[in-house]
Amino acid sequence: MQIDQVSDLLKEVAERLILPRFGALTTSEVIEKAPGDLVTVADREAEAELTKMLRQADPGAVVVGEEGVFGDPRILEVLPTAAHAWVIDPVDGTRNFTKGRRDFAVMLAELRFGETVRGWIWQPLHDQLFVAEAGAGVTRNGVQLAAPPQPRTVPLGATYLPVPGEERAAVKVIRSWGSCGIDYPKLITGEVDFLSYRSMFPWDHLPGGLMVTELGGRIATDSGEDYHAGVIGRRLVAANTALLWEEARDALFGG
Repeated sequence: MQIDQVSDLLKEVAERLILPRFGALTTSEVIEKAPGDLVTVADREAEAELTKMLRQADPGAVVVGEEGVFGDPRILEVLPTAAHAWVIDPVDGTRNFTKGRRDFAVMLAELRFGETVRGWIWQPLHDQLFVAEAGAGVTRNGVQLAAPPQPRTVPLGATYLPVPGEERAAVKVIRSWGSCGIDYPKLITGEVDFLSYRSMFPWDHLPGGLMVTELGGRIATDSGEDYHAGVIGRRLVAANTALLWEEARDALFGG
């Protein structure tokens, strides 16, 4: 599928299946899969529709969705070696979505033999579409992005959960926005210098991770392993430059 075809698909599914549920969910349409882990009827319907459309367009491709993996985790095992794969996050920032907050996104990554080759982040209520293609950089609403400037003396980062000891770190850390589809665009446009996470699910990090590396940044575990499909670790750090990555990792977790 061409980039514009995929972009239009994400927008159409969001318009038809996700946005009508925004601010209108009933109690029965919000399910707690595990303590603190929510899913809504919008997540499930959007993932099912995107899965169907991607399989129709690319019958030989593996399609991995967040909700599908919750039902059968074995699906993830084929992702690092699949010749062609799509990874879907139908509503990234589900908790924000259920609370009527605008900070959520629809995300998609395309992989070839475990390497992310294209990534999309569509923020419906911010009307921003970020697209990355390996070797071709990143666009926002069709306009090419440049690497963000690094004006801060003290690097500024965002994390979803507090990091032990961060209050004494030589960096400043704020609470992130509750959605990787919001976090990564704020990183690559320079609102923050780095991001820190405890989870490494591919649907959360593959689209934004490609955007980071395309603009000269780095995304890797705290042990220094560059992030890609199949990587598992304790902490994940994404930063706008390799130097900022080193500074953030060392400050937060020790060198």
